[in-house]
This record gives sequence, C-alpha cells and structure tokens, in this order.
Amino acid sequence: MDFILQPWAWYVAGPLIAFCMFLMFFFGKKFGVSSNLETVCAMGGAGKLVDFFKFDWRKNKWNLVFVVGLIFGGFISDQWLTPDDSVAISAATVQDLAEIGIENAGASYLPDEIFSMEAMLSVKGFLILLIAGVLVGFGSRYAGGCTSGHGIVGLSSLSMESFIAVGGFFIGGLIMTWLILPYIF
Repeated sequence: MDFILQPWAWYVAGPLIAFCMFLMFFFGKKFGVSSNLETVCAMGGAGKLVDFFKFDWRKNKWNLVFVVGLIFGGFISDQWLTPDDSVAISAATVQDLAEIGIENAGASYLPDEIFSMEAMLSVKGFLILLIAGVLVGFGSRYAGGCTSGHGIVGLSSLSMESFIAVGGFFIGGLIMTWLILPYIF
C-alpha cells in the first residue's frame, strides 16, 4: 500500500503516459481538456447559439468518459490515496507567499485565501474567477488547445504550434506569478 501513496517515479509514469498517447494516436483520438469542454457544450445545445459547436458530439462521447474518470480519479485519490494534505514547498516560497497574504502555504494543496468558499464568493474572488475563466477559455480556443493537449499530445507529436503554445503558457505563468499575482493579493 505504501507504493500507492507515494508519487510514481518518472520512469514509471512517463512510459505510461507515452503508452496512452500511442493508443490515442493509434485510434485517431485527440486529447485535451478543452476538447472535452467542446463536447459538453455541443451536448448541451450550444450549437443553437454558436456555429462552432455544431457537430455530432456522439463521435466524441469517449471524451465524457475521460471527464468522468478525472472526477472519480481525483475523488479516489483525495479520499484514499493521499496520506495528508500538506505540500512540500521550499521555505523561500512559503515566505514569498506569506508576503502577499497567503498564510500557511504548503499546509494544503489549495490555500484558503484563494480557494475557500468565502474567498470565491467575495466580489474580488468572483471577479478573479470570472476573468481567469474567460482568459483560459479564450486562450485555449485561440491557441487551438489547452495546456494538456499541447503539452502532452502536441509536444509528443513534435508539433511546432504546440511548442510555441507551451512556450506561451510558460511565459504567461511567469508573468502571472511574478508581475500580476503580487498585486492581486
């Protein structure tokens, strides 16, 4: 049981991801969370409002199995495979986060200052979620996919577009972390 509770080594997890990607390529499937969102929107009738969602979502119903697997896998992992909620982060990171108002950094995966119901239902928290959601949604459509699609599938297929997109994600993350986040909190 101790093996299950520990993070898997790169030489185990990496080949498993590569094998899954091989199976996806073999069966002609595309992978990415934004693909799943497209399917859910088409299934919900968004095609009546926006032509982009006018497609036969039944061809992508396997995506829904992926989403359900993400939800159940996350639940199982949280309930039975996580020994505790603490996260091992460096003392310097804990100090940097404390300086911008995030106390007890590393005590849990999701800091209460950002992810508690109180924080999310405040005007500031709601605006952050709304703006971030719009930017992520627009960005993933503009980039032709999300971070998982480009980072896992695109890079493994040596796509130049994915290489550029992942570089943009990385640069955007650095800008957010160092230039924008300190002013939000």
